Amino acid sequence: MRNGIHFISGLPRSGSTLLAGILRQNPRFHAGMTSPVGSMYMGLEQSMSRRNETAVFIDPQQRREVLSGLFTNYYGDIQSSKVVFDTNRLWCAKLPALTQLFPDAKTICCVRDVNWIMDSIERLVRRNAFEPSGMFGFESGGTVFSRISAAASSDGLVGYALDALKDGFFGEQAPSMILVEYEALVSNPGRALKMIYDFVGEPWLAHDFDNVEYAADEFDLALGAPGLHTIRRKVEFIGRQTVLPPQLFHRFDDDMFWRNPEANRHQVTIIRPG
Repeated sequence: MRNGIHFISGLPRSGSTLLAGILRQNPRFHAGMTSPVGSMYMGLEQSMSRRNETAVFIDPQQRREVLSGLFTNYYGDIQSSKVVFDTNRLWCAKLPALTQLFPDAKTICCVRDVNWIMDSIERLVRRNAFEPSGMFGFESGGTVFSRISAAASSDGLVGYALDALKDGFFGEQAPSMILVEYEALVSNPGRALKMIYDFVGEPWLAHDFDNVEYAADEFDLALGAPGLHTIRRKVEFIGRQTVLPPQLFHRFDDDMFWRNPEANRHQVTIIRPG
């Protein structure tokens, strides 16, 4: 990657689309919502595994070149003029490979109080009350309890991302990560962005936090979740009451592991409000 590549990962409904919308204001940066590179990467890994009997003819260097070439070829001319930020929840679980493929790459992980993540998901479902969501298999007979349980499962929208985040946070490659709490990003975006710029080693460019634009209407509509990737123009914190029943809202009180200083054994940089 001629001008460099970094990754955006972390938890859903935690500001990754907003962050991409801000970063893309910089003409030197390419950023967006979840790209297809992650799923293609997984497909290549599987096709080169021992599940494929011809994989015995692929040596370790060839594996590296094939996987590295995926990024180079997908971004094509983009990476000749811009720094790429590729977004996918799985990147936190792939740090051992990513740090070998791209030693200078950093992974920006957007995180948030898990209770409020679940609230945000349920709020989106209720906003689109007449259209079953692909986030839950387009099932129309669920309840708030079944939806939250599905999202929290190990292969669910939130559960998988949370496990992947832990995978990276507690692994040896954790120093290549930076965690950005949602409240820090929306309450003081200038401070958060300057810390991100410093972390990835890029010269600062002033951003317009009153006019941030990003939408993926066609993708969201196909998923049955209109508005999933639409962000408000002005970056600001907006307080609200939860729509979740109390027993659901407090179910995830103990899941914000990154807030425990003793758990941060690799001294991962965390951008908190304040």
